[in-house]
Amino acid sequence: MLNHPNYDQHWKDRNVLPHLHDIKTAVLVTGGWYDAEDLYGAINTYKTLVKKNPTTPVYFAMGPWVHGGWARGPGDHLGDVDFGGPTGPYYREKIEFAFFSHYLKGTDLNIEPVNNFETGVNQWKTYKTWPPKEAGDKKLYFLPNGKLSFTAPSAVKNTYEEYISDPWHPVPFINGIDMDMKREYMTGDQRFAAQRPDVLTWQTDSLDHDVTLAGNIWANLKVATTCTDADWVVKVIDVYPDSTQNNKWVGTDVHLSGYQQMVRSESMRGKYRNSTEHPEPFVPGQITPVNFELQDILHTFKKGHRIMVQVQSTWFPLIDRNPQKFVDIMKATDKDFQKATHKVYTSKEHPSFLKVRVIE
Repeated sequence: MLNHPNYDQHWKDRNVLPHLHDIKTAVLVTGGWYDAEDLYGAINTYKTLVKKNPTTPVYFAMGPWVHGGWARGPGDHLGDVDFGGPTGPYYREKIEFAFFSHYLKGTDLNIEPVNNFETGVNQWKTYKTWPPKEAGDKKLYFLPNGKLSFTAPSAVKNTYEEYISDPWHPVPFINGIDMDMKREYMTGDQRFAAQRPDVLTWQTDSLDHDVTLAGNIWANLKVATTCTDADWVVKVIDVYPDSTQNNKWVGTDVHLSGYQQMVRSESMRGKYRNSTEHPEPFVPGQITPVNFELQDILHTFKKGHRIMVQVQSTWFPLIDRNPQKFVDIMKATDKDFQKATHKVYTSKEHPSFLKVRVIE
């Protein structure tokens, strides 16, 4: 890894997706929405199989699980978040068993091509394809004063929010100290991060109807920095109403009232914003687009909840620190690590937004 920081032939030789063609056998691709190790793998294996093998039966199942959670355990909660029942046994008995019974024993097939668990409302949903055709593209715009809206910004001047990012004092990925990567971080409460001056926050008003996001999310940021490199972390969060009552999984030190549940998150090393093969520096002070994909979700933000987005530039130690200087990070010295001021623009001319797929 030290010798191959960019996406070169070393990494291309290890990419399985180009080889998923001429598959004749029926396939069931299963993954977990909270698979911290390989969420990308299940989602993109399914999409690639469907694209490269149009006549092959390909099935897709995603549940609210960590890595391998579909094969073991009840899958009834993750951290403080309750999933309404044992999702693991349901998958194994109703989906996996039905698939193998049909293709190995010849029994009637009684499952749809896509069987995905919808978080937020804790229901299994079926579709013919993924992402579902019912989902249409919309944009969630970052507006001045921390507002998030499906309505485009009207401000003519170059409005922006800014923060100082210091790699010597990074934003932690969990609220506390742990000796391991707690998988619960993928649904964890983000209130601790929202209180920090190096984390920007936008949120909608209280929703007057359910909003269901189904499919991938694209972050489209317009940014500027005082240095020559920066990381950009985007988190999509479900903010619970103040009236939310605790469930049986919550400890005495946690309150679900106002809980900020992370739904999906992703980071982009800024030098790779245009190409993972050919990194390039930022020009200090220049407004620059940074666009990247967050992995798919199927989540309903219920009436009375809020949709929140947080943006930050450190996420330690989940991702390594960026010195914020255009250097080979693997060989960076202490003097390379420096503070930087980052701006995220929210104007009509330079809008920042998330492109999402919404089921009306």
